[in-house]
Amino acid sequence: MTPLHGMRLVVAGALLGISAAAGSQRPNLLLIISDDQGYPDLGCLGLKPVRTPTLDRLAAEGVRGTSFYVTWPACTPSRGSILTGRFPQRNGLFDMVRNDMTNYGHRYTPEEYALSPEMTLGLDPREQTLGDVLKRAGYRTGVVGKWDMGQARRFLPLQRGFDFFHGIGNNGIDYYTHERYGIPSMFHGNERTQADKGTYVTDVFKREALRFIRESQGQPWFLYLAFTAPHSASSFGSDPADKKTREGVQAPEKYVALYRDQVKDERLAKYYAAVTCMDEAIGEILADLKQAGAGENTLLLFLSDNGGSGNGGNAPLKAGKTTLWEGGLRVPFLAWWPGQLPAGRVSDEFLTTLEILPTFAAAAQAPLPAAVKLDGFDLLPVLRDGKKSPRTEMFWQRRGDKAARVGRWKWVESEKGRGLFDLAADPGEARDLSAAEPQTLKRLQDRFAAWRQEMDRAEPRGPFRDY
Repeated sequence: MTPLHGMRLVVAGALLGISAAAGSQRPNLLLIISDDQGYPDLGCLGLKPVRTPTLDRLAAEGVRGTSFYVTWPACTPSRGSILTGRFPQRNGLFDMVRNDMTNYGHRYTPEEYALSPEMTLGLDPREQTLGDVLKRAGYRTGVVGKWDMGQARRFLPLQRGFDFFHGIGNNGIDYYTHERYGIPSMFHGNERTQADKGTYVTDVFKREALRFIRESQGQPWFLYLAFTAPHSASSFGSDPADKKTREGVQAPEKYVALYRDQVKDERLAKYYAAVTCMDEAIGEILADLKQAGAGENTLLLFLSDNGGSGNGGNAPLKAGKTTLWEGGLRVPFLAWWPGQLPAGRVSDEFLTTLEILPTFAAAAQAPLPAAVKLDGFDLLPVLRDGKKSPRTEMFWQRRGDKAARVGRWKWVESEKGRGLFDLAADPGEARDLSAAEPQTLKRLQDRFAAWRQEMDRAEPRGPFRDY
């Protein structure tokens, strides 16, 4: 039995032996996701001029992970794994749900949009979400921000285990109009709303997160807070068919002004500004929690949905979003739970987003969904007690691109390059050791093939799988 096959047993044991320190009072659970924020884009790393005082404080008061991975190098499949605890190839959402004709300047009419992939595709309704797991356990559950797993009513959060939803169902929007290439895209509950049109969207999400938390007093709550920052705005430029005329990331002027003297590129200044504005919003939410006396009883996880894009690069990692190099898959990760997690710990243990659902279920003392194969484990013993991660391998596939990590070794085969790399000595994937380590190369390729066979044998899920 491989470590992945045994993870279900690890989680079951964690539920029986939940930390005595957590006591009988179950924690509130706050999962914060940024959008396209690169691995080096935290102020505390000192690699870039980006200002993130709130996130830096979370790192100082909690645990920062340096080897934390997503399951796919772009939005939709990555988020599907976060909320199901399952590989994209297992839960069926293994590619993007988006209208790619906008890449060529096509403007959808309302009638076209109603029949488009963004309206007709989504996470298979048979999949159990983290909202389902925690709601059954007595938690009030909410989604604020980017859902990106289907906009037809059957796919929206209120039908997927959540009590509250204010956000967008698709990939991204204009930060001020809240439209996606001209289509109004903000939801409150199951209905679209234009009530906040003109308000910077990070401020909208901050307000709604605070509303959900304040309205949840008296019972444990779980909030999935998924910012659209610092993703590029989904709006046409002066030439709809030319991506170069599009604005990129949008941010309020007072934040952009912080960076104009430090970077030459206006687009990069706006990227940093969007991150800083988001950081400030998180700070206000934390201040509200502390004022309400809920800070020490809240487990918070923060991460990005994939590697950085338009952020000036992800060095020391290679490449970025949409690739299977480290810069597309390894993301910033912070865990904060005052009194339960050690302050200032930096962990290089091998962890992924597949661990989030089992971890929150364990903290909430919530039973896992019956007869559902999960692909992760409770990571709290790793973060809290410094134990070794049970994870020894991870696999990725994006269309024809393939990658595997087994221990310290990483194999990549893609249109943008291939090779075998020793991540312990070469995290930047600069030295291909395929010729020097042929047996290691074959071992990783064989492990990938076995994983692919397991995914193909899994019970089929839509929307993309042929069955």
